[in-house]
Amino acid sequence: MRLSGAVVPLLILLVTDAPAGAAEHPALAKARALYNAADYDGAISAATVARADPASADAATLVVARSSLERYRLRLDPGDLVAARQALNAVRPAALSPRDHLDLLVGFGQALYLGEAFGAAAELFDTALSRSSLFGARDRLLLLEWWATAVDREAQKMAADRRMPLLERVIDRMENELRRDPGNAAANYWLAVSARGAGDGERAWQAAVAGWIRALLSPESAEALRADLDRFVTLVLIPERARTKPPREQQEALAALRAEWDGVKSQWR
Repeated sequence: MRLSGAVVPLLILLVTDAPAGAAEHPALAKARALYNAADYDGAISAATVARADPASADAATLVVARSSLERYRLRLDPGDLVAARQALNAVRPAALSPRDHLDLLVGFGQALYLGEAFGAAAELFDTALSRSSLFGARDRLLLLEWWATAVDREAQKMAADRRMPLLERVIDRMENELRRDPGNAAANYWLAVSARGAGDGERAWQAAVAGWIRALLSPESAEALRADLDRFVTLVLIPERARTKPPREQQEALAALRAEWDGVKSQWR
């Protein structure tokens, strides 16, 4: 579920987004399909052909931009990030469909994130989330993940007193997400992580336990969510909680917390 290991595209580009009764340029439809199949070189080639048609030029340029961003994530070639920015700047928003316009917003955010402008990226992702009814469930979940990660990365750069308001935004949003969908994998993970970042280790522990159980509500994401929570609790939360004890009690606390967590996992399979 975490972004660092993701190889799938951030969002699926619609195979066709032409107005009713209008045919999309075949090369543009091909470019979208290749992007969705993670063939970014092929998507760029097909979109370049589609850019020659004025009716599809802007949507095709958006595919070039988004494909270049995904290629940068895979190869870390700075030239891909430069190409993505140039393509994003060349798109005329007024020429896009509502869904492509939303994909443009996401592209802006992703370009900022990959350029390590995390705070600005979070603002763009937040704007896109406010219009996410145009997305499918999978795409909205990924966008929520990108937003939370961007806020978290920005918070890591700040002093504790400035970090808190950012993390509280994540906590508030994830609480609301879980009220709507208790099985939301991103919300279950980020509620625990953000509570820990805000200095509330006890809330982080309780959220992790609850998230482990709530994972059962969404079987398609349960395995990945539980793996993420297990890593977080085992490698981060348990050692930190043990270190709050006097030095001579830390090893005993470490063992007790590990046993408690193992108990949760064995009781809720």
